[in-house]
Formats: sequence, structure tokens, C-alpha cells
Amino acid sequence: MLDIDEMGQKEIQGFLQHVGYGHLGYIHEGKPYVMPMHYYLEDSNMYMFTTEGMKTHDIDANPEICLQVEEIHDPLHWRSVIVTGQAERLTEQQEIDHAMQLIKERNPTLSPAINRTWIDSWGRAEVIVIYRIHPSKMTGRTTDGVSSQ
Repeated sequence: MLDIDEMGQKEIQGFLQHVGYGHLGYIHEGKPYVMPMHYYLEDSNMYMFTTEGMKTHDIDANPEICLQVEEIHDPLHWRSVIVTGQAERLTEQQEIDHAMQLIKERNPTLSPAINRTWIDSWGRAEVIVIYRIHPSKMTGRTTDGVSSQ
């Protein structure tokens, strides 16, 4: 029988710090929509980096989001965390600069995208957007044994 344990808050924070990507759920045209998304964690602040488009339009219209993060080694050994909360688009330059520094440190492969503006297939300039996530609830489950509750 598979033993599934609740993860404690310390365990959840450590797990989120370790993984760095998950599946973002939000509302698109009145229906749930899920897509893969990198996130960046600094203390209790969680940031998402993206470009202007459908996702940002939808999140700005309804900032309620859900982020599901998982790590699966095999069917008997996995961990999963769900973060629900609100996404706030950063508009203050000082906050944007701070988040961008964190993002560049954690994911240097984004530097070429960050350092240039490119044109999409419709001729629009891609514009960088950063959201801060304000979690209202974080829950986690694991099959990996003792929880740090």
C-alpha cells in the first residue's frame, strides 16, 4: 500500500526552492487553462517571468492562479505541491530590477531573451512581464516518508 504523507511548510518551501518549474493554472475565456511555467523563489516571494500575450491578458483580468509543482522519481516515490493565490504584475522599476537580477542569477539561459527585444509572428514586439505571486494556500503531499510538519 502506498503511504502518502502531508508535507510541512518547511518541506514545501525547500521543495519549491529546489524544483523551480511547474504547471500554472489560470482562467482563459472562462475556462481553466494550464501551461508549464518556471518560477523563482526568494524567501517568501515567488516570481514568474513571461512575455506579454494571452497569458498576461488573462492573468491581469483574473489574477487568481494555481501553481502545481511535482517531482516524480517513479510511481512509488514522488512529491507534489499546490500553491494557490494571486498574481500581481510588477510595475515599479526597482521591484522589476530586483526580480530580474534574481531571475538572471537562477536561470542564466534566459539572458539572450532578456537582453534583446524580438518580433513575434504577428509583428508585435515581445514585452517582458514579471508577476509576484501572493500565496493564499500551499499544500504538499509526498510518498518519500517523514514530513517536517
